Order: sequence, then structure tokens, then C-alpha cells
Amino acid sequence: MSREWWRSAVVYQVYPRSFAGGGREGTLAGLRARLGHLAGLGVDAVWLTPFYPSPLADGGYDVADHCGVDPRYGTLDDFGALVAEAGALGIRVIVDIVPNHCSAEHPWFRQALAAPPGSPERERFVFRDRPNNWISKFGGPAWSQAPDGQWYLHLFDAAQPDWNWRHPDVVALFERTLRFWLDRGVAGFRIDVANMLFKQEGLPDVAAPGLTPLRPEAGATPYENQPELLELYRSWRKILDGYPGDRTTVAEIWFDAAEHAEPYLGGDGLAQLFDFRLMPCPWEAAAFRAVIDDSHRLARRSGGSIPWVLGNHDVPRMVTRFGIDQDLVRQPTAEVLLGQVEVDVALGTRRARAAALLQLALPGSAYLYQGDELGLPEHLAIPAERRQDPMFERTGRAFIGRDGCRVPLPWSGEAPPYGFPAGDSPELGTWLPQPPGWGPLTVAAQEADPGSTLALYRRALAERRAHPALGDGDLEWLDLGPDLLAFRREPGFTLVTNFGPGAAELPSHEAVLLASGPLDGSLLPADTTVWLR
Repeated sequence: MSREWWRSAVVYQVYPRSFAGGGREGTLAGLRARLGHLAGLGVDAVWLTPFYPSPLADGGYDVADHCGVDPRYGTLDDFGALVAEAGALGIRVIVDIVPNHCSAEHPWFRQALAAPPGSPERERFVFRDRPNNWISKFGGPAWSQAPDGQWYLHLFDAAQPDWNWRHPDVVALFERTLRFWLDRGVAGFRIDVANMLFKQEGLPDVAAPGLTPLRPEAGATPYENQPELLELYRSWRKILDGYPGDRTTVAEIWFDAAEHAEPYLGGDGLAQLFDFRLMPCPWEAAAFRAVIDDSHRLARRSGGSIPWVLGNHDVPRMVTRFGIDQDLVRQPTAEVLLGQVEVDVALGTRRARAAALLQLALPGSAYLYQGDELGLPEHLAIPAERRQDPMFERTGRAFIGRDGCRVPLPWSGEAPPYGFPAGDSPELGTWLPQPPGWGPLTVAAQEADPGSTLALYRRALAERRAHPALGDGDLEWLDLGPDLLAFRREPGFTLVTNFGPGAAELPSHEAVLLASGPLDGSLLPADTTVWLR
């Protein structure tokens, strides 16, 4: 077993605004009050999406102050208390760093707008007299015009101007930011859009890459995977290595093939790189195996770590993805992007439970998204006037956006707000509306049900922690037929997932360690995963 904790860790992603409340929105104090839920689940670390001061034009990824806490979430003292209390429970804290862009309210960008063209203040960003043809990842042009006629680059929302990473002030700002949070005890950083910081000299035009929210992987463009990134991340690795406790980085980079990811990994570069390719996979054994095989070979070859991901704050929830016609997952249509699809929640739940056991048995680290342990589906019916994702308006409402997976968690009760708000006006509801019908999915309801999805996650994480074959390591594929994905891990562990339409015979085994659903004697039903000894 490797010495680095992050190679085998199960990390739980917290979206602070929606995790646990002190009013209509979540707070750091609310998270601290619910640390028992995370300890009971058995996670090794939590990753917090941005809680920094922000106008919330893009859910906090428009950062106005990289070294502060937005008052809506609490204070720096609250953050310090969170790190200390989580640490006492054996839970590390990872925070987001957002280096590609900042908020239009950041003091430096306000200074840039107030300064004339060609000024030192503008050189920290990407201004030019005429825009090129780049398209925003959120839809529409990637350029907006300043009052004096120049244009500034924003690869995301207009309220998120891109930094000029060739400027030493920007490099120094983020080195200070890293040290600021490391000094406060964080275990590492998740790096937002980590492959887009540097733009090719001259900003050449490009054939605009397509954007489909179920398939957001990037193509080869002049603003992705520039060679200067490798030296930057080596410098960041040196900063982290100067602190005790084996601090880590995990980078958000969407890639199609291993050769696009490999330069970042291994040696003195990034410690970890997410593999998101299981999220848009249709429910097919061959599709899952191809991604797993490619990424596992990349991790072994590079010496890096590639955590497995099935859900996060940017994609529809597993229950909904697996509960729709899988042909729509392969080729998302306008109806999918608008949420106008039929969802078989029972089918999606069975598959999501099976996928969770598959993910947690794979070699390496795993990241879980808040609410997946409850089997929450996507909330598709949020009214247009309540939606807050900028992608909704920037695509002309052709894409309903990511709000449906960001709805506040249900903790207790039979109706909204499901125990979330602690304010004086719970009738106002949460900042994003919760759907009716989530009563059986609350934490309180599932804690009383030994067959619940929450109970399954708790048993799986306990078994993963106890079993010597699980965590980092290797696997050996087993050929049990085209609909079965199966592998062996030593010592003494076998996984089988049935992606097919009918039951299949289990391989010989001594005992069943855990199953995602009921077994039928020696048969493994469809859409079910089993762990065997």
C-alpha cells in the first residue's frame, strides 16, 4: 500500500451553499454541525467548492478575494474551526483554487477597467482592441467590451475575466493564495479548469469547439494544454512539498485520451488528475471497461493518481443519467438539455447503487458528490425564474444548466425545506427550491432503513477501509461475458457488475461481502454489483 493518503482516499465534495444551513443557504457552521454525517459515512477528506467572497455570478467560481470567507458562509475563524473539528474526526479538508479567472468585482479588475488601454493594470488580464472568434464555455462570445471600447477575454461568464498568466503579478498572487490556505491547515487544492490558464501567444482564431453539457470534454484549442502549464504546476508542487502532511493537488482537466493527460502526471508535476470519463458513459460494460482500463494503465505508467468520479456539481446526478434512455446519453438532444426527458427513477437508482460499488472497488482514490449517498435524482423542474446558473441565459435557455444537482440537501421531514434552513422564515424555502417527494430520501429517513442507499454507502466505505485489497493497487480483468464487468484484486476480492438485461451466474466464491441489491441465489440480477470473497 502506498504511503500517500490521497492515493486511496475517499473524498466527499461539499457544495457549501447547499450542504447544511443557517437560513436559506448553507454555512461553514452548518457544515461543522453535520461533520458527524461525514464521519459516519467514513470519508477520508472533504473538498469544499468556493466559499470565498463573491457576487455569485457563477456559484462562487467568480472569486473577488482569494484569501477570505464570504460573510454569507461565515468567517476565517469559522474556517479554522472547521479544519480543526474535521481533523479531530480524521477528515482532511481540500479547498478549491480558481486560477483561470476572477470576479469582475475583484479589485484588480476594477482597477483595470478604470485604467486606460495599455496600462499596467490591464496587463494582468487579457485585453485587446478587437476580439477573436473564441466562444465562451457557457455559450456566446468569449469577449465583452469595456466602456472605452477595448475587449476583455472571459472563457466563461462575462463576470469572470480571465487572468493573464504571463504577468508576474498573477503568478505571485496565486503563490500567496496557496500559502495562505496551507498555513491554515488545508490538505490540498482542487484546481479549477487547470488546463486553460495560459493562452497561446497572439490569440489565434479557432474553430469553436462544441459544448454539450453531458459531454463537456475539450478539444485542441489555443487556450488549452499550453506547455507553460507544466512549469507552473511544478512550482506549485514545490510549495506544497514545503509543508508537512503530504499535501496534494487534484486537477480538473477534461480529456478524451490518456496522452492528453499524461504530461501533467508523475514526477514533480500534479499529484492527481480527475478522470471524468465515466460520467458521460452509457450504461454498458464495454464503455465502462474501456475508460477504466485506459485510466488505470495511465496511472500505473505515469506514477500519478487518477481519482474516479461519477458525480459533481457540474453534471446531472447519477440516478437521472442512468434512468433515461441511454441512447440520449450517447448523443444528447435538445430535449435532454432542456430536461424534458422521461426518467425511470427506480431503474436509475438501481444502476447508481451498482455504479457506486464499482467506483469504490477500483484501484485508487474516489470522489463522491454530496447527495449521491442519498440516491438523489436531478431536480429538473426548477422554475426558470429561480434558475441561477449563467449557462441557462448565455445559451438562450437552450440548456437548463447545472442548478438541478446543486439543490440543498434534505436532512429530515416530509416536505421542503427538509430540515435545511435554521432561519426564522423556513416558509421562504432554500436558495434553490427543493422538489416535493424527497421525504423518503432524507438523511433521517435513510438512517432508519438498513436497505437504503445511505446504508449501502456506509457499508461499502467501511469494507473498503478494512479490506486489504481495496484502495490503491492493481486489478486483473475477468472475462465473464459481454454484459458483465468483472475483476479480481488481491488478496481475495472479486467484483462483478451486471450491465445486461437479465440475471447472470456468479463466479465461484467463498462469501458475498456486499451487493448493491438483492441477489437471486447464485444469480446476479441485472443492474447489480456484487463484492465477493
